[in-house]
Amino acid sequence: MADSPRARPQIRRLPPDAVNRIAAGEVVERPAAAVKELVENALDAGARQIAVSIENGGLKRLAVEDDGCGMDEADLLAALDRHATSKLVPGPDGRIDLLNIHTMGFRGEALPSIGSVSRMTLTSRAPGCETAEVFVEGGRIEGPKPAPWTGRSDSGTRIEVRDIFFATPARLKFMKSERAETLAVSDAVKRLAMSRADVGFSLESNGRSVFRHAAEAGDAAQARLARLGAIMGREFRENAIEIDAERDGVTVTGFAGLPTLNRGNSGLQFLFVNGRPVKDRMLNGVIRAAYQDFLARDRHPMAALFVDLDSEWVDVNVHPAKTEVRFRDAGNVRGLIIGALRHSLAAAGHRASTTVAGFALGRVQPERTPEAETRSIWDRSEPASPHLPQSRLQGDYSPRGGVSAPPRPAYAPEPDAAPTARIEPDTAPGTPTQDYPLGVARAQLHETYIVAQTEDGIVIVDQHAAHERLVYEDMKRQMAAGGVRRQALLIPDVVELTEEEAVRVLERSEELAELGLEIEPFGSGAVCVRATPALFGQMDAAGLIRDLADDFAEYDAGLALKERFEEVMGNMACRGSVRAGRRLTGEEMNALLRQMEATPHSGQCNHGRPTYVELKLADVERLFGRR
Repeated sequence: MADSPRARPQIRRLPPDAVNRIAAGEVVERPAAAVKELVENALDAGARQIAVSIENGGLKRLAVEDDGCGMDEADLLAALDRHATSKLVPGPDGRIDLLNIHTMGFRGEALPSIGSVSRMTLTSRAPGCETAEVFVEGGRIEGPKPAPWTGRSDSGTRIEVRDIFFATPARLKFMKSERAETLAVSDAVKRLAMSRADVGFSLESNGRSVFRHAAEAGDAAQARLARLGAIMGREFRENAIEIDAERDGVTVTGFAGLPTLNRGNSGLQFLFVNGRPVKDRMLNGVIRAAYQDFLARDRHPMAALFVDLDSEWVDVNVHPAKTEVRFRDAGNVRGLIIGALRHSLAAAGHRASTTVAGFALGRVQPERTPEAETRSIWDRSEPASPHLPQSRLQGDYSPRGGVSAPPRPAYAPEPDAAPTARIEPDTAPGTPTQDYPLGVARAQLHETYIVAQTEDGIVIVDQHAAHERLVYEDMKRQMAAGGVRRQALLIPDVVELTEEEAVRVLERSEELAELGLEIEPFGSGAVCVRATPALFGQMDAAGLIRDLADDFAEYDAGLALKERFEEVMGNMACRGSVRAGRRLTGEEMNALLRQMEATPHSGQCNHGRPTYVELKLADVERLFGRR
């Protein structure tokens, strides 16, 4: 018996309430997304103060109040229509350019989408108009009607959303705990607060203040740093270096932390494009590439970067929630950010983060006396540990050939000696001045640590870690000047990849050739390695090629090869450096200090650990109860 023909399905136009609920699923996935949309609308309305309050993580109630331009009755109703917005203006030909976006929001989906799945009350007042109020329940609109105005200024808008997702109860099952939803709301508001230091933000949860940031005044860069410090922490504010660079119409500004101020994850790395907080996987790769010289793979720096460019060169319309963007020339943006970060890190010179000294002070154990038990200067919170990494970068393509260590420097150490403290006043005369930021050497402790006196404190230097960085930087300069020498393989190594991986790697063959890796295509889905960097000796070329393919897919940058160069040179520098347990003369100690002052990045060794600790005189006085 023949199968009966299938009935042709009828195409139906969805009712408006279903359309709005679908849009809500795209735009308002959780309370934090609703808060983000409402705060962005407030910023576009010119608000100078924005107050957010939530209950039960925003699931029971969320409210956003601003002092912006407000709306009259007609605007209130129009704002609840799908795709109705005041933020897109037609051009002379009557067409709207969706690439010419200058506002935070623009789709006009947020309010009708939120109203379709909740009970929402909009109260607004425009200058010279009476206050109007509209109530929306599951997409059904009541009003507008007159209402009292309780705002702090003559104009503004207050939007209160209750029982979000009551109209779509299935979505409630996917919500997380109250704490998780509260943290998500806090994160969304903080990101927006970081983008606008000139606007005051506050957040309350269940009647309790979570944070309150007043609008920052004064110089734009300093105002931004103050806001970033209020959100990312005092340690970041005290140990941040300014980023400011421009190329081909693209500007990158912001602040990044010193390498010795690092974390175990990339949660404190932020990117803003034309003032809009976005999440871009390129950011992690860019920052990793810029800091690869200073940190191990499992450590991450802190940074907040602001990219500004012509709106026609970036597409902000690639994600319903506007959390992702697409650059027309991503390579230019990536290169600019890496260059700006590296330039600023080099300009920081030998500077190390203040958290190193704070951690050292916190570990000091004073002798406790009965008098100290009743009134102790130690009754204070212990500074947070910088959690400095102890491991080196590891890879599966370790060099196996013999590698000669660099020649020993002019201030080579003397033979082993008993670990004692030595003072050589005749070799380090004079009083420290501002010309010597790391001071004048006064002693060597345990044949490992140099103690120097600065103008207003003391510096303790790890002689091996410091010299390791100096040798490493010198090797990098030599390599940059002489280029990367290649060693041809007697038998070319054929690496099997997927066709997509092979294309990604071969597209960057010229870049890889500059680094000493010579490759060419070998049929479909395979790469032939003809030569490798001579510095590596014998190596696992196949493993390196596969890692490069993964890097190009994730970061669009060949980090694996560059990191291998850094690791090999780091190992060579480590073997050729002044070892711990070696005696140095006063002249040698001072020569090391002066070279540290003149060498970029000398504040941390190749492993990411600090090379010195600086204690101000005030810190020492506090140790002895003088302050």
